[in-house]
Amino acid sequence: MEFKDYYATLGVPRDAGADQIKKAFRKLARKYHPDVSKEPDAEQRMKEINEANAVLSDPEKRAAYNALGTGHAPGEDFRPPPNWDAGYEFSGRGFSDGDAAQFSDFFSELFGRMGSAQRAGARHADAARGEDHYAKVVLDVEDAWRGARHRISLRVPKVDEKGRLTLDTRTLDVQIPAGVREGQLIRLAGQGTPGFGSGAPGDLYLEVHFEPHPRYRIDGRNLVMELPIAPWEAALGAVVPVEPPDGKVLKVRVPPGAQTEGQLVVHGRGVPSDPPGDLVLNLRVVWPPADTPRAKELYEAMARDVKFDPRATSGS
Repeated sequence: MEFKDYYATLGVPRDAGADQIKKAFRKLARKYHPDVSKEPDAEQRMKEINEANAVLSDPEKRAAYNALGTGHAPGEDFRPPPNWDAGYEFSGRGFSDGDAAQFSDFFSELFGRMGSAQRAGARHADAARGEDHYAKVVLDVEDAWRGARHRISLRVPKVDEKGRLTLDTRTLDVQIPAGVREGQLIRLAGQGTPGFGSGAPGDLYLEVHFEPHPRYRIDGRNLVMELPIAPWEAALGAVVPVEPPDGKVLKVRVPPGAQTEGQLVVHGRGVPSDPPGDLVLNLRVVWPPADTPRAKELYEAMARDVKFDPRATSGS
C-alpha cells in the first residue's frame, strides 16, 4: 500500500496545533469541495483532504500515526512495522466501517485494528457510564504458559490548553492469565473513562499480542516449534528431547525415514487452556559439515556404499 503523508496533504508542520490544522482543512475544503471547485482533480483531492483531517484532528489517531515516525515519502510502498501501535491507549471513539470504506487502504491498515478491538469489547452502556478504553500490549510467549504479573505503561494522547498534541503516561499492574491467546482481550474493570454523576466508569481492554520468539510461535492454542534432527536420527528414528516454554523436557519419538518439512504433533502439550492446545513440531534435517578428515571420509563412504539418487526420489 502507499504511504500517506497527512501533514503534507494539509500543508501543516508535524507540531501544528489543533487550530492550525482546522484552519488548513477549511482553506483546502473551500478550494477543492466538488460542489464549488473548478479544479479537475477536486473530488480526489477532497477525499485525501478529508482523510488527512480525520486523522490529524483526532488526538488518538494522530498519536498513532505519529508513532510511525518520519522519513517516509508520500506514495512509497509501505507496511507498518510489527507492533508499531503497542502501548497506546485509545478511547471507545474508534473509526466506523463507513470510515474504512470512504478512505484509503493505508487508513484501514492503520486504524482497522483499533476499530476491531473496540467492536469486540463493545458492551451496552447508559449515558452516564464512562467510555471503554483499548490498548495493544505485547507479551512474551512464556506468559501464555505460566501467566505473569506485568507493570504496563500506556501512553494516552491528550490535547493541551494550547491545542498541541501531548502524551500522558499511566502505569498499571496487570495479571496476565495463564493460557492467554493471541488477539484475546483482557478486561480491566473500571479503568476506562470515569462515569458522569453516579455512572460507573468504563473498562480498559488490553488486546494481547506476542513478541517474536526465536524458538516458539503461538497459533491459537497450539505451540509451533522447529525441531532440528541429525541425518541418522531422521533415517533410523530416534527419541529426542524437546523443551517447551515451561522448561519441562519432553521425550519425542522421531519415526524412521523422517524428512525436512515433516511434522510431529504432541497432543495436549500446547498452550495450557481448557482444552489445552497441541505441540506442533516442524522437522528440519541438519547435516554436519565435512570439515574434518574423518567427517569427509564418512561422507565419501556414504557416497560409495549407499545407493541413493535424491533427484530420482523427488521425481525431478
